[in-house]
Amino acid sequence: MSGLGLLWPYLKPYRGRVILATLSLLVAAGTVLAFGACLRALIDRGFAQGRPDILNYALASLLAVAVVLAIASGARFYLVSWLGERVVGDLRKDLFAHVVRLGPAWFEIKRSGDVMSRISADAQLIEQVIGSSASVALRNSLMCAGGIVMLVVTNPKLALLALAVVPLTVVPIVLFGRKVRALSREAQARMADMVSEGGETLDAVRTVQAFAQEDRAAQRFGVATELAFVAAVRRITRRAIMTTLVIFIVFAAVGFLLWMGGHDVLTGRISAGDLTAFVFYAVLVASSGGAISETIGDLQRASGAAERLSELASEPPVLVEPAQPTSLPKPTQGAVAFAGVSFRYPTRPDSLALDRFDLAVAPGETVAIVGPSGAGKTTVFNLLLRFYDPEAGAIRVDGVDIRELRFAELRRALAIVPQEPVLFSASVADNIRYGRPDASDDEVRAAADAASATGFIETLPEGFATDLGVRGLRLSGGQRQRLAIARALLCDPAILLLDEATSALDAESELAVQQALDRLMHKRTTLVIAHRLATVQKADRIVVVDNGRAVDVGRHSDLVRRDGLYARLAELQFNLPAAAAD
Repeated sequence: MSGLGLLWPYLKPYRGRVILATLSLLVAAGTVLAFGACLRALIDRGFAQGRPDILNYALASLLAVAVVLAIASGARFYLVSWLGERVVGDLRKDLFAHVVRLGPAWFEIKRSGDVMSRISADAQLIEQVIGSSASVALRNSLMCAGGIVMLVVTNPKLALLALAVVPLTVVPIVLFGRKVRALSREAQARMADMVSEGGETLDAVRTVQAFAQEDRAAQRFGVATELAFVAAVRRITRRAIMTTLVIFIVFAAVGFLLWMGGHDVLTGRISAGDLTAFVFYAVLVASSGGAISETIGDLQRASGAAERLSELASEPPVLVEPAQPTSLPKPTQGAVAFAGVSFRYPTRPDSLALDRFDLAVAPGETVAIVGPSGAGKTTVFNLLLRFYDPEAGAIRVDGVDIRELRFAELRRALAIVPQEPVLFSASVADNIRYGRPDASDDEVRAAADAASATGFIETLPEGFATDLGVRGLRLSGGQRQRLAIARALLCDPAILLLDEATSALDAESELAVQQALDRLMHKRTTLVIAHRLATVQKADRIVVVDNGRAVDVGRHSDLVRRDGLYARLAELQFNLPAAAAD
């Protein structure tokens, strides 16, 4: 059960409730044990002696015990259920906060569906343990131990015979328990695969339907579901065998003890009340032992889940903030410098994405980065945002190495308008103020005006309060792009990054977006990535990138005259019919 050690730091802040829950559990277990004494008095002093007053006293005692048991059990249930929900809520928050800081490099090799399965399904098993299984196991352990003590007090000879059975019940728990735990981990892993497969398909449902692959998608999900089912059945089978053996051994022993006790009553060695109390305690010990074997399976399953969560919590961030961070000059000017930067993506360690790349951008300058696909253009943005660190060289903003800055300070100085803007399931206003949650409604509207977005926003059912749904798919590409520009405007960054911001738009939408971009770029340092050269001709400079290196720099007219890579790209784009004929 070592995996469950993950929970202790989350229980510590609620020690008071843990103590109250434990006291309630002790009282409940104690009152159950008191029933045996009441039964003995009822039979030996009530029935055997024919005294109604003893019967009345025994009934009153039973009722009093029942009241205490009910109150203690209700309090225990509330407290442990509250602890389960609270601890798992805290655990999920911490895990998610940790995961979102791990950086893109980690997500290149992990499936988001698997991560969410751990945070949701695995954490749910932890909630079950804290809110139910652990207290049931502890309660039954106490009643089992207390029942054994009362067995010894009631009849030592029969108690010794009963205790001789205990090793027989421990053996299947030990033999099967470790296998159940391993199978639980496997079952949770297959469940995570199923969730990932389903989530990936639903995220791309339009593509699935566009290529008429619904049957194939359903088949793939069905295969993942069957694998999860098979893994679960293997776990259930082992656990069922363990439970069967334990319960058979325990209750067979109770029957044998009842048989021996019956003979002792017939010969007068013990009273009927003693035998009744002994049988009550024996059944209590047996049922508690059976319940413990059941909950041990739950605990081992949760332990496997806790190990998966511990693995997630212990994932080290690829990038760390400096212990003694430096601050950017105020106000931030927006100068950017790449000096001898080399970088390889973790998933492609054999090829350099940037190879001794150099670039200096003056404050307020607009620099376009062009080149063939895979040349390293987007890598420039990824490194400037510090999603990755270069393996050689340095990147500076206003003369400060970005590795010396806190992530938040660096990224507040930047704003990106991507080719495919990401919108969230929230209102229009909330999506615009995503980078500045404290922005007022007037500031949001002003940003929308500057981005040429107010017109279409006001035609939506609830205007700025309209919920955009999943990924903002209710809007057109141009509308989503203008909201992304409004978001960037509201952040008022010193450095603007435009990644193919108009490449996927029709001519009319591109004109509206380009006008908004012109306002956004005014007096800001701007880096523009573009395949369509018509969008970068107004740049102060154009940097041509190929194989991770800056191979040429200049204005459009100068680069065309040099007859290099840029000239060939321009020839292909501006004289496409002739190029196609050739």
